[in-house]
Formats: sequence, structure tokens, C-alpha cells
Amino acid sequence: MLIDTHAHYDDEKYAEDLAACLDDVQAAGVSYIVNAAQNIATTHKIMALSKKFPYIYGTAGIHPHEAGSAALTDYEEIRRLTAKGAAAGHKIVAIGETGLDYYYDFSPRDVQKENFTRHIEIALEVGLPLVVHDRDAHEDCLELLDKHGAFGGKVVFHCYSGSLEFAQILAGKGCYFSFGGAITFKNAKKFPEILRGIPKDRLMLETDCPYMTPEPHRGTRNTSAYLPLVAGKMAEILGKSVSEVETLTSANARTFYGI
Repeated sequence: MLIDTHAHYDDEKYAEDLAACLDDVQAAGVSYIVNAAQNIATTHKIMALSKKFPYIYGTAGIHPHEAGSAALTDYEEIRRLTAKGAAAGHKIVAIGETGLDYYYDFSPRDVQKENFTRHIEIALEVGLPLVVHDRDAHEDCLELLDKHGAFGGKVVFHCYSGSLEFAQILAGKGCYFSFGGAITFKNAKKFPEILRGIPKDRLMLETDCPYMTPEPHRGTRNTSAYLPLVAGKMAEILGKSVSEVETLTSANARTFYGI
């Protein structure tokens, strides 16, 4: 069993062939997919996808890129959709993806921080895990998570991009980490040290598709059918069999997301 813990099948890149694409994904041995939201519109798209495809689950939230266009009513909608009892019916298993992105800075940083804070509060309120997007904003992400008590709940740093030292700090606070196609890239020198240096019961797999396509398909549209390539690379780095990595990461994902 494989679980893709972070995908974006609501993206327009799948508009023409989604059903066929997902058939290929299942044929590749991927049993479950968690589709991550970017804003309220994609949250609703994801809920529709989860109703149509029994193996798809979703998140509810506003990406830091979208923070500048979010309204107060959007956060109330996230609360409504994820309230205890409602979340299970909508197949929503987490809040996010949210966080800080200082690489692109598509939204002002103070707005990103406010957006992130609101998501932390909602996640703790409704008792769902928090999916964190952190790009070039490690210290501020940690500060906000600490300040608002986020480590009292479940937190995952998706597509983890920090250092081993930062990962060990987060691991000490109970965080999970998901890794995707980037670990297969030829210039990805830091990942072996990171993967070997953090607790194995916190590791999960993802694709972030249609982005971050693993080698040897880099530059093409990504899908969850390529998740075995990520699992294979992780197995190589950790000195484990692919089967062991599949079992390990799937068990971690089921524990984290409750699926």
C-alpha cells in the first residue's frame, strides 16, 4: 500500500483526463490520496472529488499565496466545514495547506502570518492535523507554531526543505515530515542526511502533483503514479526495502490523518 499525502487533483492540468489518470494511479499501487486545498474554491472542488472517488480525502484551507485575497468569511467557512462531525462527512482530514512562503512573497508577509495563525487556531479548535507549507520561512513558521500552541496537535511539514538541525527541532516537538520528488533530484544533496536523521515513525510520502515530478520524469506533469519512484529513492537512502518503506510511510500517514 502507498499513500500520497499531498496532491492537487483539482488543478486544471488534470481537466482533460482525470479519471484515466486516477486509474493509472490505482494501478501503480496507490491506495489513498490526500488532496490539499489552496483556497475556499479548491476546498469545495476537493470535497466533490472525494465524493466521486472513494480513495480521495481532502484538506480545507488557504495557501499563503492566496492569503492576500482571503476574506474573513473564508475562515468561517473552513470552521463550518471542519467542525466535529462535519469534517468526517466531507472527508476532510486536515487543515491547510497553510504556512509561510518567503520565496515568492505573493502575499504580504504580515498577511501570510495572520492567515497562518487563523489556521493554527482552527486546527486546534476542531481537532484536525495541520499541513504546513514552509518555504524560506523556517524561523517564523516555528515561532508562530510555538506561540499559538500548534504542537499540542498534529503538524506535518510538507515537501520538507529545511536543514537536518531544523528537522530535529521540529521532530522534538512531535512534527511529521512528508517528502516527494525532490529527494530524487540529482542536486538533492541534503536529503540523505535529513532522512536518516529524523524519526522513522514521522516520515510520509507525497507527490505535490502536478508539481515536483521525480526523476526520470522531471519536467513533465506529475501524478501519484510516480509515488513508487519516491518510495524507491527513500528506500535506497534508508537502506530498507521498498516494501518496508511503503509499509512504514503508509502506517505513519494513517496515524497522522486518521484514514
